Amino acid sequence: MRIQRVIQKQVRNDNFHTGSEARGYICIKEMRYRLKMNRKKRIWISITSASVIAVIVSLFIPLDPQAFTPYRVTSLRFFDKQGILLREVLSEEDGKGRWCSLKEISPNVINAVIASEDSRFFNHPGVDPIALGRAVVQNIRAGRIISGGSTLTMQLIRNIYRSRRTLPQKIWEGWYALRLERMMSKEEILLQYLNRIPFGNQTYGVDAAARLYFAKPARELSVAESAFLAAIPNSPTLNDPYRRITRVRQRQIYVLSQMEKNGFISPGERERAEQEPLVLVPRNAQFKAPHFSAMILANLTTEERRNTTEIHTTLDWNIQKSIELLLYGHLARLKKQNISNGAVVIIDNQTHELVSLVGSKDFFDSASSGQVNGALALRQPGSTLKPFTYGIALENGMTAAELLADIPRNVGDASTDFLPENYDKKYHGPVRMRTALACSYNVPAVRTLERFGEELLLQKLHAAGFASLLQPSSFYGVGLTLGNGEVTLLELANAYSVLANEGEYNPVKVVDSAKNITPVAVRDSPKVDDSTRRESLRTSFHSVDFQSQIPNPKSQINRVFSKQVTYILTDILSDPQARAPAFGTYSSLNLPFPCAAKTGTSKDYKDNWTIGYTPRYTVAVWVGNFNAKPMKLVSGITGAAPLFRDIMLLLHQSPPMADAHISPSLQFSKPEGLTTESICPRSGMLAGKDCPGKMQELFIEGTKPLQSCTIHRSYKIDTRNGLLATRNTPREFIQVKVFETFPLMFESWAMKEGIPKPPAGMSIESAKPVAPLAISFPSSGDVFKLDPILRAEYQTVTIESQVVPGVENVSLWLNGNEVATLRPPYRFRLPLASLRKGSSTLMLKGKRNAQSIQSYPIVVAVQ
Repeated sequence: MRIQRVIQKQVRNDNFHTGSEARGYICIKEMRYRLKMNRKKRIWISITSASVIAVIVSLFIPLDPQAFTPYRVTSLRFFDKQGILLREVLSEEDGKGRWCSLKEISPNVINAVIASEDSRFFNHPGVDPIALGRAVVQNIRAGRIISGGSTLTMQLIRNIYRSRRTLPQKIWEGWYALRLERMMSKEEILLQYLNRIPFGNQTYGVDAAARLYFAKPARELSVAESAFLAAIPNSPTLNDPYRRITRVRQRQIYVLSQMEKNGFISPGERERAEQEPLVLVPRNAQFKAPHFSAMILANLTTEERRNTTEIHTTLDWNIQKSIELLLYGHLARLKKQNISNGAVVIIDNQTHELVSLVGSKDFFDSASSGQVNGALALRQPGSTLKPFTYGIALENGMTAAELLADIPRNVGDASTDFLPENYDKKYHGPVRMRTALACSYNVPAVRTLERFGEELLLQKLHAAGFASLLQPSSFYGVGLTLGNGEVTLLELANAYSVLANEGEYNPVKVVDSAKNITPVAVRDSPKVDDSTRRESLRTSFHSVDFQSQIPNPKSQINRVFSKQVTYILTDILSDPQARAPAFGTYSSLNLPFPCAAKTGTSKDYKDNWTIGYTPRYTVAVWVGNFNAKPMKLVSGITGAAPLFRDIMLLLHQSPPMADAHISPSLQFSKPEGLTTESICPRSGMLAGKDCPGKMQELFIEGTKPLQSCTIHRSYKIDTRNGLLATRNTPREFIQVKVFETFPLMFESWAMKEGIPKPPAGMSIESAKPVAPLAISFPSSGDVFKLDPILRAEYQTVTIESQVVPGVENVSLWLNGNEVATLRPPYRFRLPLASLRKGSSTLMLKGKRNAQSIQSYPIVVAVQ
């Protein structure tokens, strides 16, 4: 009709003369118009058809699978060796999440989510028209948007692509949801949803939420707990259990009613779940051993961080937390000495695992730069490198009895010339290597290194794992043995574990195993084995952390020193009598079990160290200031050593004891190829008939001295004039006297010390007999005090003996009872508890030429 009216109007305007002409014209016009309209209609139909086809085809275009990889919501968790959570590193979504399979999630959770969020989840294609219609009606009635009608699939799309809640975005979500349904199964979509949906408090995924709020995995959730968690994703901010618990409980009741309505639970189960009391775990950020986990995290590649969900480390949290408390307490005591911080490293010598690493007293104390990791900071190690210098000397033919010169002399060439001096500002003349190392004298160490060269020491230190020493040996000079290079506490600990492991170098282990992220495709696919080992984490960490530019095998063992050299070094470092001249008889390094230890202080008093080891553990302690301010009135024995002692006592507080003797597990194993000889303590040569005393010393076979002492010589003196006696001197005026005659290089030192020279003339043999058996320590009259806190089995006194060659069957007697049979080097750790309070008598007995002999009795007291 509209077409006819248009044409008739045109006819009137054209003024046709006859009706037939007008009708013909009308027919032509009508035909043309109809053709034109049909053409437009066909175009629109084509466009519409093409659009519909395009939409249908687009539904079969898969989404980018990378958008659904787990790493974006999966956090990295660090565990100690017992499985205790140390730290959880936030994911790329800045949250905590753990990707798990549907088998690891309680069916109660799955039912609660489906019932409350999308009851027709398994029946719709990604978009639910019924839910959308219901949402429209609800929004119109409310006058505002109160429901979106989104399916679980649409919510998953919104969560991944971060879309806004607008009508165009809703259409976009629906289109993407339809495409995702073509790409994944319902189970895969449900798995994605349950692992990605936010549960508030920076938590993603139902398993992370279960562990946060109820401290249990998702597979162990009850009906009530499942409904409680399912109530949170509706609005994670508003439904925060820690702030709006009442609101969440109300939503929980709604979820339970929906579960009953959809047949997931019975009315009785709903009632019991509504009445079940729920106890939330208090919010507590897991951030234990922060420096340790940060050290590992810094050495992970981006790919390793993305693909790893769990790293099980070698750290022992029970030990770690005790060390943290000890460090904090000792630093409070050292505050007056201007010491504000410290660090501790502990290595298990048997497994080569890093048991504890404390980088500062408080990671969160910004005032003292607490986030600086003192275990990895480069600092001058002071005297702690001296054992490696003397190790070189021992393996090159020198002995622990070698006489070294501790007298003033400039060392180095013209460009590095300097005059080394000792910590006590004194020179001690001729000293044996044992004394020089145990007392940490600087001058003998420098003179020894001069003999072999600093290059040899640098190579030895590299072999022991000191990768921070990157400069050529000429850069350090002979001062390398005094610690003028910079190393880390972790390097020092690992190097000393070389000595504890009989000279073998092993890279320190910090990672035991790692668990990979579960793949996206989970349709009954085999789960990644929980015991998956990430070998790269275990083998590459050492070189990465130490920033090594020096080739160092990771999988094979390096031998740094022979077993014999290492044992002698250990024997020296654990000898309290050898270190007594410098540190006193009862210093912090004297422990109730064998323990080798070395102290060190940097030349500017900015760093103080104590490193030592038992057969089980190596402990390294540093105290100082991160701001490089010097300490006050602090030495190696007063700064780090007391903390070192307490740590060692803690680590060995429950050793197996038998018959009041030190457990064999706490004894250093003596290798073959060593021999013991009696030497003169003054000269280091074989004890001669004129020597006033002698001691037992260890030697590598083939290196024992062959010459008797040449320092002690006896002379007949005429008491009337102090000159040599002559043939005419009456016998009553002749006195036999022993003098010390040193090599010419010590003459100046001897004069300053006031050591008398023998009168001119020839020496004669002394008639003074040598006691075949004697107790050299303790001395008669010594008094020992029992510590009321320390366990009794740790409180011992080492009995030192002097035994001349030819004496056999040596035994120690206490108050008339035999307590031990002694063998070279004739030492015995006697528990103080075995000494009765008051006075006790000690005596040695033996046989010489089939005759019974005994030493003079020594009387000691215990209080």
